[in-house]
Amino acid sequence: MTTNRRSNEKIRRMALLAMFSAIIFLLGLTPLGMIPITPFMKATTLHIPVIIGAILLGPVDGAILGGVFGLVSFLTNSFFAPSLTSFVFTPLYTLPGAHQGNFWSLVICFVPRIMVGVAAAWVFRLIGRWDKSKIGACAAAGLIGSAVNTALVFGGIALFFGDAYAAAKGGELLTVIMGIILTYGVPEMIVGAILAALVCKPLMVLTKRRTA
Repeated sequence: MTTNRRSNEKIRRMALLAMFSAIIFLLGLTPLGMIPITPFMKATTLHIPVIIGAILLGPVDGAILGGVFGLVSFLTNSFFAPSLTSFVFTPLYTLPGAHQGNFWSLVICFVPRIMVGVAAAWVFRLIGRWDKSKIGACAAAGLIGSAVNTALVFGGIALFFGDAYAAAKGGELLTVIMGIILTYGVPEMIVGAILAALVCKPLMVLTKRRTA
């Protein structure tokens, strides 16, 4: 009986990992990955399946899903939809006549996204100890997971590509980064908290995950 239970748990885990990975690819490679906040502002949603998966499956699988997020970001910035600042996410892109990515581009591309899953899972576990409904724990995990992504990405950019990034954006580094955080980072945190709170509890019931 124990063997069957373990086998079923493994199958459930692999199925959820595959599902969330597919969602990340779908969001990353289509316009579905952006939510309009205003007519001039959009928030990315790629971190949402990472956070939800981390809440349901734990920090290890959250880190795996974060790695998938990083891979999608790498592919997008390298091959599918590079932008003026893609050099901070991939060593395969060079801004014509100016800045080129390097090893630190990979660090920025992958490490913050992996940490999204790890942070979201642990925040959920810690707050979930006293939050019986788990809704507040889910919201906090969504908020902190989104904040970790924003903080680590732009912290890495400032540390390793500060002057080049500011030049590509046409402004002073601090002003550029703070503007992006306020314009995109804060809405992404709010969206992350709301969606995690709305989606995770029903999924816990559906997948029969223990929430204690």
